[in-house]
Amino acid sequence: MKTLIMATNNAHKLQEVREILGNEYEVKGLRDFDCNEDIPEDSDTLEGNALQKARYVHEHYGVDCFADDTGLEVEALDGAPGVFTARFGSMNGYGESHSADANNTCLLDKLKGETNRRARFRTVIALIREGQEHLFEGFVEGEILQQPCGAQGFGYDPIFAPKELGGLAFAEVAAEQKNAISHRGRAIAKLVEFLKK
Repeated sequence: MKTLIMATNNAHKLQEVREILGNEYEVKGLRDFDCNEDIPEDSDTLEGNALQKARYVHEHYGVDCFADDTGLEVEALDGAPGVFTARFGSMNGYGESHSADANNTCLLDKLKGETNRRARFRTVIALIREGQEHLFEGFVEGEILQQPCGAQGFGYDPIFAPKELGGLAFAEVAAEQKNAISHRGRAIAKLVEFLKK
């Protein structure tokens, strides 16, 4: 089994990527080699953040790796929260940074009375392999629901309904169903296609 190192300590992301890749690859996170630093990600683009994380791990630990950054882009909010997706709630006075509940509550409050609920999730993966940098992108179109639904997934999954699920939120379907159409799943598929070449 081939090993891939993902520049993250986010257990939810690691689990999702492992489920997407199945038995073909062993995916290790940063804790697997005692990297517990808070890696900077202060770029103003998803591409920049993904590259920043991958470069940090490559430079400090000498390993080939990949990193991702994901943004939820809401049309009525001019593409926000975008690059600030993980800390959208705390930036607007709602709870702690990286709190899914705070992020979801904040977003729903900002969309109160808004009829345009169109949104998309976008993931960018940066791979550093044999000294070369590569970028892969995946996205899924959908809309923001009026209230949270379902208990699966993580993050904004209870309030984001992709077009392919006919009004159901990501949080209302099994992981396999979500991963088959998700932004991260699509970006990972491009990464795997590249690695197989």
